[in-house]
Amino acid sequence: MSDTKILVVDDDPNISDLLKMYFENEGYEVKLAADGSEGLNFFKMYEPDLVLLDIMLPKKDGWQVCREIREISSKPVIMVTAKGEVFDKVLGLELGADDFVTKPFDMKELSARVKAVLRRYQSHTRQSDDEVIKFENIEISLQKYELKLRGKSVDVPPKELELLYFLASNYNRVFTRDQLLDKVWGFDYLGDSRTVDVHVKRLREKLEGVSDKWVLKTVWGVGYKFELLA
Repeated sequence: MSDTKILVVDDDPNISDLLKMYFENEGYEVKLAADGSEGLNFFKMYEPDLVLLDIMLPKKDGWQVCREIREISSKPVIMVTAKGEVFDKVLGLELGADDFVTKPFDMKELSARVKAVLRRYQSHTRQSDDEVIKFENIEISLQKYELKLRGKSVDVPPKELELLYFLASNYNRVFTRDQLLDKVWGFDYLGDSRTVDVHVKRLREKLEGVSDKWVLKTVWGVGYKFELLA
């Protein structure tokens, strides 16, 4: 684990120092950034394996930092918030965050979340599956992390693409939210099922009007499916 690097972006030195000491003791390399701009610069220079990102930051807040990271990388981002409202989680997930922790947090729980997110990301990057799923006006490549609609590439956060790939590769099958959390986020994901709803909502906005041959469908009281229409 000694080659696994974590970037902590937090303007509270007490929290940053605590995180650095704890995770270095766990065997990680840890770099600290005290504001959003420095965090982005360090991300590009340091190429961490995971980012612990506070939301309330000087210069650039956590939302903006997460957005800019997602423009260049699919590396895991865990957002740290003192608020904990649903709005915060929804916005963060829409921007491509992988998980959330709320201050004050338990270090053992945070460590478990870090390990879970890293395990999920690393197992995914080891996959050599280059199969491209194609239906009318849509192509999904998991290896390239690419979504094409009507032949044009569309920006899509990694987890949205993984969710769409999974549903489309199992078309006409209904999956519960818990099953999707298990299959897409990993069995040890510690978030809640609203995560799935947020990602489906964002996918529908992108897929609206693309084709009348398939649909991302809600099966009320059960879950979701990628349905092929006659």
